Amino acid sequence: MEFRIERSALAEAVSWAARVLPVRSPVPVLGGLLLDTEGGRLRVSGLDYEASARIDVEAAEVLRPGKVLVMGRRLLDICKVLPEGPVECAVEGSRFTVSGDGARFGLSVLPLDDYPALPSLPQVRGTVEAAEFAAAVADVAVAAGRDDTLPALTGIRLGLDAEAGTMTLAATDRYRFAVRTLPWKAAAAGGESADVLVSARRLTEIARSLGRSGLVSVALDAGSAGFEHAGMRTTVRLLDGRLPRHDKLFAMENPAVAVVDRARLVEAVRRVSVVADGDSPVQMAFSAADNSVHLQAGYEDDVASQRLPATLEGAREVTVAFNPGYLADALASFEEPSLRLLMMGAGQRAMVTGGGAGSEAHRHLLMSVKPQLA
Repeated sequence: MEFRIERSALAEAVSWAARVLPVRSPVPVLGGLLLDTEGGRLRVSGLDYEASARIDVEAAEVLRPGKVLVMGRRLLDICKVLPEGPVECAVEGSRFTVSGDGARFGLSVLPLDDYPALPSLPQVRGTVEAAEFAAAVADVAVAAGRDDTLPALTGIRLGLDAEAGTMTLAATDRYRFAVRTLPWKAAAAGGESADVLVSARRLTEIARSLGRSGLVSVALDAGSAGFEHAGMRTTVRLLDGRLPRHDKLFAMENPAVAVVDRARLVEAVRRVSVVADGDSPVQMAFSAADNSVHLQAGYEDDVASQRLPATLEGAREVTVAFNPGYLADALASFEEPSLRLLMMGAGQRAMVTGGGAGSEAHRHLLMSVKPQLA
């Protein structure tokens, strides 16, 4: 095997495929990246037992086709320090060499016979806009659980509604619940709907890495999900279990409703939270008398407060309080200029949505705690 390529193109491809490599593995070859130049292009692949990644690089000049398996993280380290410009890579006996602008590195070759075959892409169900998909995953991932003893809650529900032409992403850690709906196009008329659970960490990495333009192909089968975009293909094993349905949970009868400027509210929460020790709450008291919300955090002499304009829909006033971290995460997941808050009262559910038209596409449910401030 021998090929030439620009350092930046090689580094980008190696970095993308190395995302899925295990940090530690009892099987040494799983720490390897497979470089394949058969077919006149460079293909870089990596996998572990949970995920796989493959990227095709057309910019490589193949001088001698072949395959080689090398330690992926070591190759990534080398790519980071290579001089800019063209790079020559070749297999010389039992060593893989990488050289450019006078710098030369050698890597031991791993046994190809011991390397598992990459899983094939599942059945393609349809396509979704890359930028919108990445934004939607980021919107809901903040609500996913981090407790590995409850693996289902560490996932993002990916639901495909073939009839409505929508994709629904949802995540919850039992204290908050984020849902985002976006359009998608089925691969064929009358296609099947689907409802699966994907690791939030893996799906976030995938969505970030696939680029911000063009269409992403979404593929699913009984055990895995796959995504393909612009020469990049990745698969991830599905999680067992299901998330609780959000339909009834999100139904709120006669809530207090307020509309607040998003940027000012984000800044106010950040400001008053500096005195919130641990998980002590941020209290929000909405007043219809002067159309305002009074934020306050802290106890006794160590307190901070700020008052902001807030438009109440109706005359119902309410005081609620939230975990400051959860509240900040929820507010930061929106981009609209204004936010609409629907609140049932202290210690009950509260919903955050965008303040404009189409706000139902992104909803974030929080549990209010009982205010502890006078």
